Amino acid sequence: MSALIARNADLPQADWLADLAVDALIDEADLSPKPALVDRRGSGAHRDLHLGLMHASALSLWPCFKQMAEAALAHGEVGQPLREALGRIGREGEAAMLVTTGGVNTHRGAIWALGLLVAAMALKPESRDAHAIALRAARIALIDDRAAPHSDSHGAQVARRYGARGAREEAQLGFPAVIEQGLPQLARSRAAGAGEQNARLDALLAIMATLADTCVLWRAGLEGLDAMQQGARAVLDAGGSASLAGRRQLRALDALLLQLNASPGGAADLLAACLFLDKAGSL
Repeated sequence: MSALIARNADLPQADWLADLAVDALIDEADLSPKPALVDRRGSGAHRDLHLGLMHASALSLWPCFKQMAEAALAHGEVGQPLREALGRIGREGEAAMLVTTGGVNTHRGAIWALGLLVAAMALKPESRDAHAIALRAARIALIDDRAAPHSDSHGAQVARRYGARGAREEAQLGFPAVIEQGLPQLARSRAAGAGEQNARLDALLAIMATLADTCVLWRAGLEGLDAMQQGARAVLDAGGSASLAGRRQLRALDALLLQLNASPGGAADLLAACLFLDKAGSL
């Protein structure tokens, strides 16, 4: 048994999973230097966000994630009752988050992604395989929430305009950007000796290189999306965040996305999901 499991042995399962989710959000926020995103350097392309607000938002979501885990433990299986319980808890969690942030949307996408993963892991806590957890989350996401209010979100508008896959579809497919891109790159960079922070940056870049990020599309259209994907791939092709050439490409990507006001918030949410699954699988 690892030291971390031993330290958490007395915590209820739902509390432990909520801790894991909040830690993933804080780790994502702290990771630096992320292109055009809030990090330890500053607010990136966001005028209404800063690192302290991201931390406060993440901490405000702990009760939401705990309740989602408790709902999964209580229902015990994927089905309509669990899906609608998660939807209700998620809407309540979002309302609490907006009170904390003064109305600023900090983690709406992360509530969806991490909430599904928390519930999926609570259903089978003995199974720590990332792919299996993501597939259980997908089964939940495929069920309609009959109580969900109709909301024409930015992501939904962008999906219609550009035919892009939004956060809902990403979850319904089992988080391919995380399972096929983020986690494998994280493992490769670690194996290459990149160091943990650089490995996490490389995982973010691997997600950015393929994701049709609806946040970028909303802010900067296809020009912004192309700049993000090509720039992220250029960093990885140059040797990644741990190399001098990769670092230069990363600075260039940051400058270009800031110029375009294109913040890859969707990729950031998926990086948090990646870090959650990575930690879950290592315990």
